[in-house]
Amino acid sequence: MAYDYDVLVIGMGPAGMAVSAMAAEMDLKVCAIESHRLGGECMNVGCIPSKALLRMAKTRNVVRLLDRMAIAPVSLPQVLNPFERIQADIRYINENKTVKMFNKVELLLQQGQASFVDPHTVAVGDRHLSAKRIFIATGTQPAIPPFPGIDTIEVLTNNNLFTLDRVPESLVILGGGAIACEMAQAFSRLGSKCTMIIRGSHLLRGVDGDAVQLLEHTFRQEGIEILAKQTIQEVAPYEGGVKVLTVDGEVVVAAKLLVAAGRKTDFSGLALENAGVKYSSTGIQVNPYLQTSQRHIFAVGDCNGYAQYSHAAMHQGMVAIANCLLPHPFKRDFRKFVVPWTIFTEPQISHVGPNEADLRATGTAYEAVKVNYEDYGAAIAEGVDVGFVKVFTNVTGRLFAATVVGEGSGEMVNEWGLAIQRRLRMVDLLFLQHSFPSMAFLNKRVAETWMMKRMQLSWVRAIAKTLYRL
Repeated sequence: MAYDYDVLVIGMGPAGMAVSAMAAEMDLKVCAIESHRLGGECMNVGCIPSKALLRMAKTRNVVRLLDRMAIAPVSLPQVLNPFERIQADIRYINENKTVKMFNKVELLLQQGQASFVDPHTVAVGDRHLSAKRIFIATGTQPAIPPFPGIDTIEVLTNNNLFTLDRVPESLVILGGGAIACEMAQAFSRLGSKCTMIIRGSHLLRGVDGDAVQLLEHTFRQEGIEILAKQTIQEVAPYEGGVKVLTVDGEVVVAAKLLVAAGRKTDFSGLALENAGVKYSSTGIQVNPYLQTSQRHIFAVGDCNGYAQYSHAAMHQGMVAIANCLLPHPFKRDFRKFVVPWTIFTEPQISHVGPNEADLRATGTAYEAVKVNYEDYGAAIAEGVDVGFVKVFTNVTGRLFAATVVGEGSGEMVNEWGLAIQRRLRMVDLLFLQHSFPSMAFLNKRVAETWMMKRMQLSWVRAIAKTLYRL
């Protein structure tokens, strides 16, 4: 059967862009459909604008600290609209950088939503497009829980947060995950009075306890209020802003409400039934090779519900297109690749591998080796001595997981990710020379600490002493 295209991509976020770019470089005929903006959530309303806002907030915080220390008295005017700069940068990146990556791809931008007609055909507006293989990369949307009264007020999510006309005087945040924490710190440093309301006892459910404790301490020092173990009773308009009431009687009044309570999939317009693609409320079902119930249709990125990170989406796109080329014995199981992640608060929190609770649940024999930033001369001298590196290993140096908290953690965690994925051991990190005095030298310090613990064993000392005297 003759098809219009070799590859059809639905959604041009990180996953779709990876598929499109790689397929085009293979000289395949590629068509990519994006009903909104090129770059998807990550570029337009997620990773990139949020990190830009965090950088602005960090700069303002440094100036504020200098002012308090009387080192460099500086006037701190109210920040009215950092979002204009962010939107300008996003436009520049999209128009001058991103689009150029896809000059070999037929792009259907903002021409309508894709909808399956049959397993090999997709409709966009009045066009019907057929392809040998189809890649679904439609991502997710912010989830807004049905709190009583939520439909009576303006709700901010990451979809509209970065188009505000000014930094609000106050902000109440429902949620305690990564987005909630990043935006709480950013808006607080930009001048908002921020209050976080969470259902659990702590922020960042499932994250290392030492890391959470350190972040919560930092937030309280910076004036961010955390109301834990709360259930929302009602949300209502109040004097041009919003009032949130909890079952326990807490009342929070703020200028704006940000809901950061997780993500959801939305396949309502995609007509997956017409293609025979199976899905559930958690995402499109895929096999280890990212194929759906229709083997020529792949689901990559957030839409399959596996790992909702932009870098995981890009990686899945790469794995999926590679699996189209490889014979069955050589196809790659996307689940066997580690997924490091970083929360870009200050201090940064990064992790790779299972968490400690998972290690306990599986009966894994492990030990935790921890090195603190405050014990490293370079961190002290540079004023970034808050944080730690904690690695979960065993007596033979097998690596299970690592948590890095502090300056540069997002860069440092990748080394542990590679080590775990390649099944390296502590001794390999020990004998790898690390640039000094970089923060990553702390990774080597962890391996040294592990080795010194081994040397405390009497039989190891005896063997070492005997070998030395030979």
